[in-house]
Amino acid sequence: MEDCLAKKMEITVSEAEKRTGRNAMNMQETYTAYLIETRAVESQSEGQCGPVDSLWRRYSEFELLRNYLSVTYPHIVVPPLPEKRADFVWHKLSADNMDPDFVERRRIGLENFLLRVASHPVLCQDKIFYSFLTQEGGWKEMVNETGFQLKADSRLKALNATFRVKNPDKRFTELKHYSDELQSVISHLLRVRARVADRLYGVYKVHGNYGRVFSEWSAIEKEMGDGLQSAGHHMDVYAASIDDILEEEEHYADQLKEYLFYAEALRAVCRKHELMQYDLEMAAQDLTSKKQQCEELATGTVRTFSLKGMTSKLFGQETPEQREAKIKVLEEQIQEGEEQLKSKNLEGRDFVKSAWADIERFKEQKNHDLKEALISYAVMQISMCKKGIQVWTNAKECFSKM
Repeated sequence: MEDCLAKKMEITVSEAEKRTGRNAMNMQETYTAYLIETRAVESQSEGQCGPVDSLWRRYSEFELLRNYLSVTYPHIVVPPLPEKRADFVWHKLSADNMDPDFVERRRIGLENFLLRVASHPVLCQDKIFYSFLTQEGGWKEMVNETGFQLKADSRLKALNATFRVKNPDKRFTELKHYSDELQSVISHLLRVRARVADRLYGVYKVHGNYGRVFSEWSAIEKEMGDGLQSAGHHMDVYAASIDDILEEEEHYADQLKEYLFYAEALRAVCRKHELMQYDLEMAAQDLTSKKQQCEELATGTVRTFSLKGMTSKLFGQETPEQREAKIKVLEEQIQEGEEQLKSKNLEGRDFVKSAWADIERFKEQKNHDLKEALISYAVMQISMCKKGIQVWTNAKECFSKM
């Protein structure tokens, strides 16, 4: 971790800007660009303030970077991006992806994504990632030249592997189940939080009604007027504070959403392992079939029914020379198949070893992050309740002085 990029470079997404331009179809579109600023840490440690490098990136470029990382490092739980469009939104907030509050939360999420990658022991060393941070022009071309799209597995192939793998690894099966459960639990938690926020909003705004009533009442009272007016003021301030509270609530919701999306990153690692296991099983099956064909040709006996065997009976046997030629070809194919099977076995073992090491790293990170988020959320709720008690304590004092 001492060599990770986050230790050597300060990375911030400092600004978001709405822009208008033309897309690939030459149609006008409105989009948001984000300003990435980087600064070398070494110069600061020497007491000097190093120069800040900056460049603008669109959300689609962040998506391209993450797709590249996911394909290039299939054994790694690649950090997720913040949502492109608002989901699990409390109904009093805008779901418009151009809404300033949503754009600001997405800016924070994109910065967090970059810091996650820069802190990862493997991803931080990727040259394409470094270029994303430091090279504005020609970056897309550099990514496409890697040919990572050709390495991407098709969804149909992944689905086929899921249903046809005969000997799935129990650990990855359990991990896939865990990721599904994690996503389900966090989704439910986000929905509950939205309902709580809705009720909280109602309670706070009703206090505004108290404030209005107390103020109106104070106008017709002489001895009680000042006390009622003061109590109404406390209620108004309390009612107005809900906007800042809900903004803080959304910050905690975004922390939960990150792990909602991390669940899909976990499943991606599981799917890749299934594909590798499927390819291994197919290679082993093909090798077994070729060995059987070779044995049948060498002994002249056919163990299983085949169209080829039936054709030989109908139209005569092959000559010894033809049989020898076929045996030679099969022996070469068997040798290649054995080498390929050995290579796939080795590749599979390396994948499992690397993937499991990264999954353990992810679990440690997840436990720490979610623990901190939930504690902070609890502290915020306690603080809100204390403020509510203080408001009514102040109101009580106002009433007592009347």
